[in-house]
Amino acid sequence: MEIGILCSSADWSVDASTMARMTESAGIDSLHLGEHSHIPASRETPYPGGDGTMPAGYERTLDLFVVLTMAALATTELKIGTGICQIVQRDPILTAKAVASVDHISNGRVLLITGASWNIEEMRNHGTDPRTRHELMEERVLAMREIWANDEATFHGGFVNFDRIWSWPKPVQSPMPVWLGGNSAGAEDRALRAATGWAPIHVPGMPERVRAHIDRAAAEGVSTSVIAVGGELSPALIEAYAEAGAERWVHAVPMTEHADEFERDLEALVAVRSEFIGAA
Repeated sequence: MEIGILCSSADWSVDASTMARMTESAGIDSLHLGEHSHIPASRETPYPGGDGTMPAGYERTLDLFVVLTMAALATTELKIGTGICQIVQRDPILTAKAVASVDHISNGRVLLITGASWNIEEMRNHGTDPRTRHELMEERVLAMREIWANDEATFHGGFVNFDRIWSWPKPVQSPMPVWLGGNSAGAEDRALRAATGWAPIHVPGMPERVRAHIDRAAAEGVSTSVIAVGGELSPALIEAYAEAGAERWVHAVPMTEHADEFERDLEALVAVRSEFIGAA
């Protein structure tokens, strides 16, 4: 079980290079960074966590692939992850190139988690219909995988269409791993159809759901993996996901402008990881 940390990078927060160096020095396997292109000033969609209040700073996050590049160039071994890449708000051809470029410069260290997003108003501003966002997500992920895997890629679907394109660089990793995030009904099915893995957010009962997903994939002869995201910081929770078959567990922390606060979050994660390893 590999353990990572999830945060975001804004124009006022600790910068991605500093977070990456600190994470690597702490011996944590991966740093995941999130994104929002913008936050609509008038919004009815509640934040899907806590009491529904959106954390401060989401409207000020830097471009995801800029900060991933910063993190990659500041480190040598750290896995550079997304959490999440908002593919339903992105062009798949451009995003495929961005992912492949960061994987290229990092020598194969990208962990791509994507999803169907939660902010209805935000996705509508990108022309995305919330009613079909899951189908759109699947097609865009499948289209990117075609681009990564083939020197000459073609894709035809209900949302994404292109004939015979050339796009380099290709990712160092082959196949390029991509996890579909989400807990909604059908999330596991979508992950099996379109991605190399599933990335659920922790809620009560999720370890059992992860085990069922992995058992089903094995029975059907389909390769998959799981990154579990969030939840309280405890060795017991990490152990529950390890026993369920997840290969990674990622702890979310809030953005901060103070490096010592991020360091305290890292120290707490390292301590819990040590307890988990000692009990394993």
